Amino acid sequence: MNLFDLLRAPLVALSWPLQRRLARLIYPPGTQADDFLQPRGEPALLAADSLSWRIFGNPVAMFVGGVTAVLLELAEPRVRSGVWDHTLFREQPLLRMQRTGYAAMMTAFGARSRTEAMIRRINAGHARIAGRTPAGAPYKADDVELLTWVHATATFGFLQAYVACVRPVAAARRDAFYAENQPAARLYGVHAPPASERELEALFERMRAQLEPSAIVLEFLAIMRGVPLLPAPLRGMQALLIAAAVQNLPADIRARLGLDGAPWRVKSWQRTLLRALGRAADHLTLANLPAMLARRRLTLRPD
Repeated sequence: MNLFDLLRAPLVALSWPLQRRLARLIYPPGTQADDFLQPRGEPALLAADSLSWRIFGNPVAMFVGGVTAVLLELAEPRVRSGVWDHTLFREQPLLRMQRTGYAAMMTAFGARSRTEAMIRRINAGHARIAGRTPAGAPYKADDVELLTWVHATATFGFLQAYVACVRPVAAARRDAFYAENQPAARLYGVHAPPASERELEALFERMRAQLEPSAIVLEFLAIMRGVPLLPAPLRGMQALLIAAAVQNLPADIRARLGLDGAPWRVKSWQRTLLRALGRAADHLTLANLPAMLARRRLTLRPD
């Protein structure tokens, strides 16, 4: 019996507290699990047999990948000002994470008509956000360059987290992941979302000169370590998941942000533990997970 098999039983035993905690994380006020059940039979933007459904359905990959994505977003000064000055993250981090997580889940698993309506509301909100960075650079939340960066960092973060914490993904499948997320990105206003790893790396190369360290990056990490996100029996894993997110940053960007220190290193035995936890999470069939609800909507088997 390997470590993956040993972790499956505790996760099953934790199913009820996990279900309650995931509901707190995924469904912000005004939303509910039934959002993913209607209209019956209506497909999502992403195909049910896509790699995206596999990745977005894994809570470990989504947690780790989401933190990696936010770190990359906060490294860009215009995005950083837009997020920190115009959202509730500092005052109500759990609510902010709920809203972001719900939007990601709806984009992947929600019925197309509901997802498109949600994206229109998000775009309308972005159109009202504008300002200047502390250095005086102007920004608008619906700027195409910034929207492209936010989309690219999210897809990069989730894919890297799945590869690091669950299982390897072949190069062709990684390219397919970027390609299958293009239609949703265009609905959010991204004109030319990366369609492959090569295109993503080219975008990162163009953006590198604009990325910079900030005290806000460290404040974000401190908030993420302090907010009780996991059920009590798994709370000790939270710091490790956050460290894994830091390690998934490109090495040069991690160094530029000042995140090469000991608190953010992951030891080899911890990587083994993370991989076992991620693989066990790949088999979660909790009733209130959006992936499970979407399969019910489409009358598909839970697996």
